[in-house]
Amino acid sequence: MQEKGEMANNGNSKDRNPKKANLMDPHSIKHLLDESVTEIVASRGYVEDVRMSNIRLFMGTIIVIIALVAQFYPKKFPENRNFLIGCIILYIVLNGLLQLIIFTKEKNAIVFTYALPGSFNSTGLVVSSKLPRFSDMYTLSIASADPKSVSARKPVEFTKSVTQWFTKDGILVEGLFWKDVDGLINQYTGEYRKNK
Repeated sequence: MQEKGEMANNGNSKDRNPKKANLMDPHSIKHLLDESVTEIVASRGYVEDVRMSNIRLFMGTIIVIIALVAQFYPKKFPENRNFLIGCIILYIVLNGLLQLIIFTKEKNAIVFTYALPGSFNSTGLVVSSKLPRFSDMYTLSIASADPKSVSARKPVEFTKSVTQWFTKDGILVEGLFWKDVDGLINQYTGEYRKNK
């Protein structure tokens, strides 16, 4: 069997610096794995759908503008009481709506995609991940961006220990990770083939 270091060189990391994470920081590990998943999905020809991110950015900008207008309104407190109350109510409502969108639509999503160009499938992917606190078990799942669509496929996922993809120094063994993620995408798209 090959060493992890050799497998890293057999992945798709030609002439790049190795990706390294702080193994004592689960957020660092998850962030690195999530970024790598996004790269793998993009390499398969999927184009990222940034509409949800744009909606969040737009709402966040409106919330910041409301806060700035309330802060720098030219009248002093007793005179601007009703205006401030309106700003506070609007701020709370928009913030609540933003949190609702994040909680119901995004959940643990890493990336949303459009359907593959030229494919018969009319729906893209939602790729999600979880790495629970105090756990080394990373769960990656792929589902349809529109589960009610006729072309939606059954969601797939795997759960594996992150120790399988990192060396002792915290370097991601991209070849191994790429193989696992690519296999999951193949399983979702129906290109899954059994080993001979």
